[in-house]
Amino acid sequence: MKSDNLIEDKSFDFAVRIVNLYKHLQDEHRENVMSKQVLRCGTSIGANIKEAMHAQSRKDFISKMNIALKESYETEYWLRLLYKADYITDVEFKSIYTENQDISNIIAKIIITSKSATEEW
Repeated sequence: MKSDNLIEDKSFDFAVRIVNLYKHLQDEHRENVMSKQVLRCGTSIGANIKEAMHAQSRKDFISKMNIALKESYETEYWLRLLYKADYITDVEFKSIYTENQDISNIIAKIIITSKSATEEW
């Protein structure tokens, strides 16, 4: 079920990809440590965005979106490590890494816009 919010939808779809990546790493490589790390931070992005959508204030919204952005940056790290350690292919990496970067860019723009709107008050 799609919402009317682009970043919520993109982060949810990304979380589904991360869950599938986790299952692949578990089934095909029996990899436990890095797969759990990427699962935690990759799914946390959308969870924090969802929480931000129900924030108590603009300051709370910005704080939660900043957490989502940090989780996205951490996800980037684990994806790069999985790729360099030959757990995911070049094609797999480029696809999911690009999607993560797109999400990071959108979140960063939302934060900038929200901060500038706060300063205008």
